[in-house]
Amino acid sequence: MSFDLALHLTTVMMYVILVALPLMIATLAVPAALFSAPRHRHERIRRRAVTLGLIVSSAGVAAMGLGAWLAREDSRYGIMEFAGMLVMTLLGAGLLVAGLGLLPSRLLELLGPPAERLPVPLRLAVRDLAQRRAVAAVAITLTMMATAAGIGVTVVVAGQTTQSRAEYVPLGKPGTLLVRSNPPVLGPFSDADTATVRAAMERALPGVPIIQSEVIADIDWYFNAEAKNVEIPEDAFFPTLAIGDEKLLRYLTGDPSTPYDEGTPVVITSADVPVGSVDIGYKLDQNDESTQTKTVPALLVRATEPGVETIFVPSELVRDLGYSLATSELFVDPAVHRATPGEQRRLDDALDDELAEIHVERGFQAPMGWAPFAAASLVAAIACALAAGFGAAADVRQARVMRRTGIAFRWFGAARAGVTAVCGTVLGAVAGCTAGMSLLWPLTASTSWEDPPRVPFETPWLTIAAIVIGLPLIAAALGALLARQRP
Repeated sequence: MSFDLALHLTTVMMYVILVALPLMIATLAVPAALFSAPRHRHERIRRRAVTLGLIVSSAGVAAMGLGAWLAREDSRYGIMEFAGMLVMTLLGAGLLVAGLGLLPSRLLELLGPPAERLPVPLRLAVRDLAQRRAVAAVAITLTMMATAAGIGVTVVVAGQTTQSRAEYVPLGKPGTLLVRSNPPVLGPFSDADTATVRAAMERALPGVPIIQSEVIADIDWYFNAEAKNVEIPEDAFFPTLAIGDEKLLRYLTGDPSTPYDEGTPVVITSADVPVGSVDIGYKLDQNDESTQTKTVPALLVRATEPGVETIFVPSELVRDLGYSLATSELFVDPAVHRATPGEQRRLDDALDDELAEIHVERGFQAPMGWAPFAAASLVAAIACALAAGFGAAADVRQARVMRRTGIAFRWFGAARAGVTAVCGTVLGAVAGCTAGMSLLWPLTASTSWEDPPRVPFETPWLTIAAIVIGLPLIAAALGALLARQRP
């Protein structure tokens, strides 16, 4: 078995364990709902069941709060620390849902007296659900679980998207097609690989100029360029310096008229400071412990786009100091040509994935893979709410009331499904919001050497409100549509 396959299987197993254990705890809400449901309509729920549910849910909230609190620091966490915080928060979410499973029967009990002042269809629907308490409690619990899953995922993804957007660093100007070694941590291309990649790009993009950026071939051989009073932003395309030819300079400045000289660096900055020279730090020999400094005249160009601030050093100047250069990236200026999806596919087919990574800079792209899961959860919530809305009225007297008052059975079916959905959706929103907001902290904790600060999480309150309002309305409409014509 290859190392990559073993690592992939280990990762999958870890996530299965992380998800399966809290899910198993959460599913205890269903037998809890059956346990708490009285056998008869007029029999009251046992207070111990409600108290037990509140205790279990409170323990879950405490566990989630502790997990979120432990992950609050904007610093690096070890893998074991991260796994521990995540497991604690997920287990807390499972306990919260399991405890809430003991409450639907009590919720139906509390709805009884106020419902007597509601319109006849709603009054009869609440009575009917109280009459079939076990079925109704399970339906509400399943609706709650499905709604909690959909809302929880929505809250987590919204917060992670906010954090990812703040951390995103573009690799080039919008529309730039870049090709770099895969993975980039392996360093620059070799001369042979550079020739292979350039030939593939020329075949896929005939006649399009290819820009090449370079780096020192031996990373242990010190080389640096600094300009007084100029600080290059960390999110720049070239956060230290850019080494290349005239094409690279034109790409950075966006101005074809920018003067180019093989011995003159160009400082590209948005800072309003005078720049007349650049200090080049270098070594006479790779094994030389001392560094030399050479001050050379430089040209100042004001940056017109974000990300382009850097110090451009011509390749010829670096080679004249005795350095060998290697290609770090090959790319296409979007001002000259914007690669089409078809061209990108052709280039991707022509290059081995283990050789090169192809990237088209389109800015931050919000993930959408979560949407089908959230949608499926909400559809499941509607289906669970409808489960208690099918069939004839549980009480023959209620059927007689409907026939005597002329209340359409469809209105009764709509009210029955709607009340079930309201109860399940409200409980699910409470569980989903609490779990999602707690899980955001461990899920955005840094496990890499970089410690990006967290940004304020955006909670999608409008989306949550739309779910809480929309699900009962959809369930009621379907309950009316699928109801029998006569009680």
